[in-house]
Amino acid sequence: MPVVGFWGVKARLLVMVVACAAMPCGAALADTLEGSLAYAYQNNPQLNAQRALVRATDENVAQALSGYRPRITANGSVGIQSLSSTIQNVGSTIPPNAPATYFTQSGENAPYGGGATITQTLYNGFQTANKTRQAESQVLAARENLRTMEQTVLLNAATAYMNLLRDTAILELQRRNVQVLEDELSQTRQRLEAGSVTATDVFQAESRVAAGRIQLFSAEANYDTSRAVYRQVIGLEPGKLSAAAPVDRFIPNSLQTAVGIGTAQHPTVVAAQYSVDVATQQVRVAESALSPTVSLQGNVQQNNSTALATMQSFSASVLGQVTVPIYQGGSEYSLIRQAKETQSQQRLNLDFARDQARVGVLQFWAATESAKRSVVAATQQVKDTESALNGVSEEARLGQRTTLDVLNAQQELVSARSNLIAAQRDRVVNSYSLLASIGRLSPQVLGLNVQTYDTQVHYQQVRDAWFGVRTPDGR
Repeated sequence: MPVVGFWGVKARLLVMVVACAAMPCGAALADTLEGSLAYAYQNNPQLNAQRALVRATDENVAQALSGYRPRITANGSVGIQSLSSTIQNVGSTIPPNAPATYFTQSGENAPYGGGATITQTLYNGFQTANKTRQAESQVLAARENLRTMEQTVLLNAATAYMNLLRDTAILELQRRNVQVLEDELSQTRQRLEAGSVTATDVFQAESRVAAGRIQLFSAEANYDTSRAVYRQVIGLEPGKLSAAAPVDRFIPNSLQTAVGIGTAQHPTVVAAQYSVDVATQQVRVAESALSPTVSLQGNVQQNNSTALATMQSFSASVLGQVTVPIYQGGSEYSLIRQAKETQSQQRLNLDFARDQARVGVLQFWAATESAKRSVVAATQQVKDTESALNGVSEEARLGQRTTLDVLNAQQELVSARSNLIAAQRDRVVNSYSLLASIGRLSPQVLGLNVQTYDTQVHYQQVRDAWFGVRTPDGR
């Protein structure tokens, strides 16, 4: 029958579009998974927002280092004064019992003056040093959070790409299926006119056409959804997608090795380690509030006045100051206790992050192995259902099978091909998920043709900046 030749050739080519996902393919198509990942790495708004957060965190180090630097303030004053003074004339030349003589002086004054104060902290219980180390740990934790976001974006991009590739293939499969069913319906009607089948066979064929159209409508909806998600994650309208391969070459050969890498190198684990360091330094910062503070202060002041007489005054001083805290209401002790509890919390979070990383590796290792076996089984299922359809169609031609038998065999073949397409999609996505679970889903590991974001550049630009309100990029 014509349907056999169709399923034997055209449908096989349909599945091969996605079957290449299990092996390297050389098809020169418009879009590639690597290209989509590179574009998402550069343009994804979530990832760029996380980079901005890292840059903002870099400023914590500059703020902490400011404790080592002097603080300079200037003051100035200018205004108008009205002065009046009465002076009693008292002297040996005035006779006794003579009435007192008074002299009045008045005038207006425009006083002005200015000065400057420089204060340098010499010792504050190592608070500045501890704040600096704390800020540096915050920067390192932020970088690991950025790595986590990079992995999330790249995995979402790979998933969106493969989902669209899968739904494209399934949509084409369902379109072909409707065509085949419509051809079968047409042939059944011809056989009814010839008297070789009954009206029941026609009703059965019409029912399968309606069911096939329902599946086609569902496939179209899934395809439209996948296109929208692709546009959201990657930032481009999809073109003609090419096949993609798993990333098994970047994954350790043994589960034990993968678990060891994941629990030690996953960015969430490393970020949790730095968070413990941040909490530890916070304890020391809080404890420094109990230490004395030693500072050196220099002051210069110039004042001028010309009301009743020209007057100028100038002063300069250099003073050492020691401040010893004795009791501050108990808040300092509460802050120390609070910081210690936060430190305990972060250590527990670290244990949880390690456990979570271990579960992730085990989960996606099992999923990847299952996907490998599923591809093999689905491939064999397609071969078997193709052979079964050929046999049923030939037997139906000889009158040994009914139209319903042929329709059932066709539906089984469509289901088998859908299973194969889904298994091949899972094969690729699970390999990317496994790579992310061990913390190695990055542009450097994947070898993407993209300039990677260097967190050190902005950090070095602002770390030792003494002044300036513009960001390094000119804003």
